[in-house]
Amino acid sequence: MSLPEIFTNEDKARQHLEAQRWPAGPFCPHCGNKNPARIRKLEGKSTRPGVYKCNECRKPFSVTVGTVFERSKVPLHMWMYATHMMTSSKKGISAHQLMRMLGVTYPTAWFMAHRIREAMGDIPGSAEPAGGEGKTVECDETYFGKPEKLKTARKDGTPYTKKTRGPANKRAIVALVERGGSVRSFHVESATKDTVRQILVTNVRRSTRLHTDESRLYPEVGKEFAEHETVKHSDYEYVRGDVHTNTIEGYFSVFKRGMKGVYQHCSEKHLHRYLKEFDFRYNNRSALGVEDSERRDIALAKIAGKRLTYRRINGSVNA
Repeated sequence: MSLPEIFTNEDKARQHLEAQRWPAGPFCPHCGNKNPARIRKLEGKSTRPGVYKCNECRKPFSVTVGTVFERSKVPLHMWMYATHMMTSSKKGISAHQLMRMLGVTYPTAWFMAHRIREAMGDIPGSAEPAGGEGKTVECDETYFGKPEKLKTARKDGTPYTKKTRGPANKRAIVALVERGGSVRSFHVESATKDTVRQILVTNVRRSTRLHTDESRLYPEVGKEFAEHETVKHSDYEYVRGDVHTNTIEGYFSVFKRGMKGVYQHCSEKHLHRYLKEFDFRYNNRSALGVEDSERRDIALAKIAGKRLTYRRINGSVNA
């Protein structure tokens, strides 16, 4: 089977990316100039293809400037192929597999994957709250993997008298999903009432029906929404009418299968990027009419303003 030209030809890949980023024509990422009369394409033997110059700020630029692809030595068509593989694989694709398929080193494949994950996420604060009148949002928490620093004491400061099991020594993840819509997941230091409330009131409209399990995290914050209904899993109740948390549990199932079966190990400081990846694929899934090529192009359209360097990715948890 032959690959599309955007995966094998540098010029075709650049033209495709320009169509995604600049549907109305090129604009200057340095000064924001969008006047086509004040932007010209540089041509000549000494100029690489795809370089433009802004007559306003007098600076050259290309389609990758100001994006996660900026200043990369990896050819653009290989970025296209990597982006397609990561957005079309339901449970993800490992850096080792990218290394084999692209013919690059493991550190290069690992860094490419993190850059693409960064592109998949929304700019913080840009997303509208989920839910609304007549809509249902499910919220739940899960625990996955050992934290970098194991907890040695309870919330009140008293030490554990024996080796703990369960949530006490696992990474906490809180997620909410709008039925028939999108999911948002968050890695938190500890799933407490205050933490869960902050996530819910920031990301869900108060006119929403809230569905949760019987956890003690939700009764108080549930009063702040139009309705709060629960299912009692401890009594083997999983569905009561249209009340359930099966949607969010289905998302957690895909996430854990991917993390255990594909990625196998994830440093805690990078967990938030893996959550972005799984959120992105869920929010652009086939059930919503988004197929592989469209999902790839949605990710390509989101690459601007998310510059990520190797130093930042290794030196900061929130890079």
